[in-house]
Amino acid sequence: MKIGIDAIAFDVAKLHLPIKTLALARNIEPEKLEKGLGLLKMTLPDTHQDTVVFGANVLTKLIQGNNIKLDEIARIYVGTESAIDNSKPISSFLISLMEQKFGENSLSECDVVDFTFACIGGVDAMQNCLDFVQLNPTKKAIVVATDFAKYDLNSTGEYTQGAGAVAMLISANPRIITFDNNWGISTKGVFDFFKPYRTISKQEITGNANNESWFDNLESEIEIHKDQPVFDGQYSNQCYMDRTRDAYFSFKKLKGTQETIYDNWKSIVMHLPYAFQGRRMLSEIYALDVSTPILSGEETASEYQNKLKEISKSDDYKTFVSEKLQPAELASSLIGNLYTGSIFMGLLSTLAHFYDTKKEITSEKFGFLAYGSGSKSKVFEGTIQPEWKSAISNVALFETLENSFEIDFETYEKLHKKEQKQSIQEPKNEWILDRIETEIPNLIGARYYKWVD
Repeated sequence: MKIGIDAIAFDVAKLHLPIKTLALARNIEPEKLEKGLGLLKMTLPDTHQDTVVFGANVLTKLIQGNNIKLDEIARIYVGTESAIDNSKPISSFLISLMEQKFGENSLSECDVVDFTFACIGGVDAMQNCLDFVQLNPTKKAIVVATDFAKYDLNSTGEYTQGAGAVAMLISANPRIITFDNNWGISTKGVFDFFKPYRTISKQEITGNANNESWFDNLESEIEIHKDQPVFDGQYSNQCYMDRTRDAYFSFKKLKGTQETIYDNWKSIVMHLPYAFQGRRMLSEIYALDVSTPILSGEETASEYQNKLKEISKSDDYKTFVSEKLQPAELASSLIGNLYTGSIFMGLLSTLAHFYDTKKEITSEKFGFLAYGSGSKSKVFEGTIQPEWKSAISNVALFETLENSFEIDFETYEKLHKKEQKQSIQEPKNEWILDRIETEIPNLIGARYYKWVD
């Protein structure tokens, strides 16, 4: 029984800031970001958008664009690390909004849940749905990966921001890609990137040492939530390399082969927090999984790193990158980081590239190296199916990205600081965040959304 992705859709924030504009404002040489990291634009949510909006938009596109019958959908599983509530999952909002648009109780028997493990949560959701359809081949599932990658102003992650969602229909006998049931996994509990609860003394806010109630907070410490993470860029890169390397060789062990696995992959799709992250991280696997390893393992740490740098600059490796990695990078350069949606956008970017260049890839194998901070990697592979072109013919990825609306630096900072109150672009044919309840006691903080024609 073949199980995999039958249809795919995306919804990316329609606003963008050119990376050159950000670089000049931050006194960074633009070429360092554009040619060094592969960054051209970063997308940003408008004032009426959040992760529920992106998820609802992409789910609506997937359903309408593929004439999906909702009574065939047994589950809608969401991958995200940008939750808007500590209890109510994004998936429960999506069910409500889809029933507003497509009919009351049309999804009342559909199972929903959110998966959170940094950027790999969407892959976790997909693996679970693949297993479900394998056991229940007459049923279908939908995976939604929706996120907003937001970093502090002036931080080293600022230029990797992005926002949007990807949705996929999982079914038996899919049109786009099927997945083998081998999953190489590597997991360690680390603090390379995380979003902790932060606290501040109430006295520091109010100036009152008697712990009097403040906006119904009786605790002496006030918890603060920030979308922006705590992270160590160099350490996170090392964790990325370590996890993906170990998961890759775990996958190779499961396959029971001595061959170089990546030689069998037409394309390699990786999690891309920035466009060139994959090519920077994969050089170690490239050097180790060959009949005569380029690295012996007996080098000192500095010698090892120097050899990796040499390998990454070699003509052979550059050719490898151009052939196997570059197609997945194209969309990332124009969008930025999508967190859980990044690896799926890499897949869509690759498919769109081959479609636009009229390359036939039926029966070709794709390799996937997923990563989530905290940290975990999963390595798996899929086979492109004969109907892949017809399944993505109306997706129009790069055409859509060309129509993104450019904002200036002042507007960017106002959006980031939430000082911008009016929408930059008037919403049309999309979901919007309509209001957040502030008065009714039992509904304080409830978020309400509506469709705008």
